[in-house]
Amino acid sequence: MTSDVAEAEEPTRRAMSRLRKLAIGTAIVLVLVLAAVATFGWAIGRRALPEASGEVRLEGLTADVRVLRDERGVPHVYASEPADLFLAQGYVHAQDRFFEMDFRRHVTAGRLAELIGDQESAITADKLIRTFGWRQVAEQELELLAPETQEYLRAYADGVNAYLAEREPSELGVEYMVLGTTVTQESPEPWDPVDSLAWLKAMAWDLRSNYDDELDRALAHSTLADPKLVAQLFPDHAASGNRTILTEADLPEATAAGTEGATSGDGESADGTATNADATQTAEVSSGPSPDAAIDPALFDKSLRSAVTAAQAALDAVPEQIGRGEATGSNSWAVSGDLTESGKPLLANDPHLSLKAPGIWHQVGLHCTEVSDACPFDVAGFGFSGFPGVVIGQNAQLAWGLTNMNADVTDFFIERVRGDTYKRGEKWVDLTTREETIRVTGGTPVDLTVRGTVHGPLVSDVLDDDKAGEAGVDAMVHSPTAEGTDLGDYAISIQWTALEPGRTADAVFAFDTARNAEDIKAAAALFDVPAQNIVFATTDGHIGYQAPGRIPVRNQVDGPVPSDGSWPRPGWDERYDWNGYVDPARMPRALDPAEGFVVAANQAVLPSGVGPYLTRDWDYGYRSQRIRTLLTEQIDSGRQFDAADMSAIQNDDWSAFADLLVDVLLAIELEDDYDAAGQELLRDWDYTMTEDSAAAAYFAAVWNNLLGATFQDELPESMWPDGGDRWLAVLQGMLDEPNHAFWDDKTTVSVRESRDEILTRALTSARQDMTVEISKDPDDWSWGSLHQLELEHEPLGRYGVPSIIRGYMNPAPVGVAGGTSIVNAISWDAAADSYSVTSGPSMRMVVDLADRDASTWVTVTGVSGHPASDHYDDQLPAWADGETFPWPFTREAVESAAQDELTLTP
Repeated sequence: MTSDVAEAEEPTRRAMSRLRKLAIGTAIVLVLVLAAVATFGWAIGRRALPEASGEVRLEGLTADVRVLRDERGVPHVYASEPADLFLAQGYVHAQDRFFEMDFRRHVTAGRLAELIGDQESAITADKLIRTFGWRQVAEQELELLAPETQEYLRAYADGVNAYLAEREPSELGVEYMVLGTTVTQESPEPWDPVDSLAWLKAMAWDLRSNYDDELDRALAHSTLADPKLVAQLFPDHAASGNRTILTEADLPEATAAGTEGATSGDGESADGTATNADATQTAEVSSGPSPDAAIDPALFDKSLRSAVTAAQAALDAVPEQIGRGEATGSNSWAVSGDLTESGKPLLANDPHLSLKAPGIWHQVGLHCTEVSDACPFDVAGFGFSGFPGVVIGQNAQLAWGLTNMNADVTDFFIERVRGDTYKRGEKWVDLTTREETIRVTGGTPVDLTVRGTVHGPLVSDVLDDDKAGEAGVDAMVHSPTAEGTDLGDYAISIQWTALEPGRTADAVFAFDTARNAEDIKAAAALFDVPAQNIVFATTDGHIGYQAPGRIPVRNQVDGPVPSDGSWPRPGWDERYDWNGYVDPARMPRALDPAEGFVVAANQAVLPSGVGPYLTRDWDYGYRSQRIRTLLTEQIDSGRQFDAADMSAIQNDDWSAFADLLVDVLLAIELEDDYDAAGQELLRDWDYTMTEDSAAAAYFAAVWNNLLGATFQDELPESMWPDGGDRWLAVLQGMLDEPNHAFWDDKTTVSVRESRDEILTRALTSARQDMTVEISKDPDDWSWGSLHQLELEHEPLGRYGVPSIIRGYMNPAPVGVAGGTSIVNAISWDAAADSYSVTSGPSMRMVVDLADRDASTWVTVTGVSGHPASDHYDDQLPAWADGETFPWPFTREAVESAAQDELTLTP
């Protein structure tokens, strides 16, 4: 390898400069910090940063590979063979982000305590992941994959391992040096293809959809004891009045039926016959519970509540890798060439995920030097370090975007457990068991017994350190019948589609080489988990939508709870068992819808009763409806679309929350001029949550206080409103009922509050909050001063690492626009007593199918995972301002933009 001394010293200077700016409390701390500066500067500047230019010899290559990087360090890889291409991608990923990869594989294997030591949070996480058995499932998946996919995964692993060879941990990332001060750090193990597949389980887990709603319904019922009130907390998606992704008219005739054929996990129908688009219906699909659905009160007693609470606490301990809840929204849409200046389609996508340092995505181009059947790749876009290929992006024939479909792919089963058995029908059958040992670096190994039923692993007793079934949080509570018959203890198991081996890895490469709608359909049939909306556009002028995913079929059951998956189901009642999966050929799809565009932003795919039953817990469609409105307004104006219009829509800050509430808030009479000063800001407000807006800041505070005053007295703390779209739909249904039960504050004795009293309380409390948070003078208020993006490095941004290190690893906070359930969905959590950003557009891309080099992209941080690198957070300022960068795609454009070239030789 070659190296330039001046270039090596420059990162050292930057690292030292950044650390000098940190606050220092005492002279002793000053000495320690200066020592850390010298150590960091040397280790990061001279050891951890990779070579971006020159020549490197790699075992396993068959020919030279070129890696061209632009001014933001984004690599484009050119190779003559697929195996060389993915070997080089593995090498590049290890260059840029090996610690991130290593951290992920420790998480997904349940080995986090081996990496970061004897910390309770790590051990707890390991218990949960071992219970799920993500790595065991990944090991089974490897043998299911197409031979070429296995080849790509092995080549990728070879590339990673080539980078690891002869490098000490400190040469791979500063994280190893920091962790090494408290935990012995051995050289990382060689990368294995299973490490890549296990990462797909973490991705699928965070995008799994409605399990929180399912558990929350049970908790809410045990608190409210009124199915109608519970139903009002989970309104039907149609209550918002917003459009679905497709209408029945958009569908091919074969997919429009209200009930669908089911398939078993091995591609056969539920009764064992081969499946096809005309598969015989084997199970009816519930259309969802009505607000008056009967709930057996005996089932949801205190005993079950304890088990549900324990299950929820355990599942919350799974490390978040991509995002949860409101964080897993996204926007994607495509516009027909009939409506664009160029005459070719435009496509936009911005997945809303958790925001970390480094960001979740790694930008890359993967190009065969001569595209052919033998080497079919000419693709660029966004991928995950640790997994080969491109997950979202464009190739020479089409572009595609993904958004979470919110399909219900998890069910909780209430199990009755007695000793080592559980109840099935009238019998007691043996639980499955598996022994696991969690190694803890610097601590004592932890033994774990994983227990499961036919549905899946028991999760309500995972955090019990003494004996399964007797958790300190009352995970399982003895519940004999009135007659004294011992029915055992309540426990909660989870059934999840991703705990069965699948072929999602095959789907990634199928997307990368897709040419048309039929190719997208074929790739979607392989994309088992997570269930995602696929929006695509082609160079020959088509736009379309395709729903993939392994979707359970559930029988209609006249039983103690609705059978559509929206409530925990009695595991002893076999009628509630899954009955195969929806045939992929019947999943919703559309090509060139009549209105000239398609918008998928997590809203319902189809109206109720049309197509296969997917879930009842959709996003309520406020973002999607705003996108539709902006598209329709421009169409009606007669002005054609260009890429800049797509970017402008992605940055739209208009709030549907304000549209619903401001007139109601202005109708409240506030007698005190001090209180009214905040309310007056709303009078001429345009409802946009811009960074400099005082009205936006005040409105967010009102919304926060309104939710707290209305619901916190009614619900357990784990259910306190996060302020997302569901709560807007709930309020939308309550505003016309001034004496609705939820308006009453249960903490005030002998007083029944009405809507206007709660609204008054929210307005006055918000005024006081703003005074405390910012200033007494409303002229000093701004949304950006409250709404701060504070990116954390994982794990050095937390896990007990000293603040001086966190300050170095975490980029400086930045105030941002946007908000929850806004198109520019930079969200915050109303239940967290903070306006800090919890999630947002993890990247933004706009693809121009007429001129591939006119496309644009940006990520929240940068391509590098090394804090000393210029490319660690060099895209953050542009991202925060809603700007994007040119996206060179063709070889001519890539070479023109290249600032570094690394040649990998055999």
